[in-house]
Amino acid sequence: RGDGRLFLDTADTKEWDELLPTGIFHGVTTNPILLERAGQPCTIENLHSMAAKALQLTDEFMCQSWGSTVEEMVQCGMALSQPARHRIVVKVPVTIEGVKAASMLVQAGVRVCLTACYHHKQAMIAASVGAEYIAPYLGRMTEAGKDGVDECLKMQEVAEGMNSEVRILVASIRDAQTMV
Repeated sequence: RGDGRLFLDTADTKEWDELLPTGIFHGVTTNPILLERAGQPCTIENLHSMAAKALQLTDEFMCQSWGSTVEEMVQCGMALSQPARHRIVVKVPVTIEGVKAASMLVQAGVRVCLTACYHHKQAMIAASVGAEYIAPYLGRMTEAGKDGVDECLKMQEVAEGMNSEVRILVASIRDAQTMV
């Protein structure tokens, strides 16, 4: 694969069957909303099964931790990543509780993506906790009247300015033209 990392953002395994054999995707990413839309149970057991399938054709599988407390998010993240800690990335929202959970997960050797990001300053948080990825929601920022592309570019500047290797995983892309 090239240096770019495209992720297939769906829990619909029929789409995986159609698109993953193209070889263009570095990984698959999903979340509880996508699981619900695809009729997939949002359970540790099901996500382990989905990860095993996705990792046959890709390098990484991302899935989102859940819980109402830091401890619940950490416990869930540890369980989600258990089958392939070096290839499963746990997504955690950029909230106070999520950042605490992300920090604990990173310290435990779990690969983390801070998700639901809307401001370039959140890249400082991702870099500081040692997250591997930060996922700004480009489409949602743009729809809310922000210059989403500019926010993403500023996130990259922040990461580089902090000598961080955090990757900017631009999410919520509404059309291919946005990527050009």
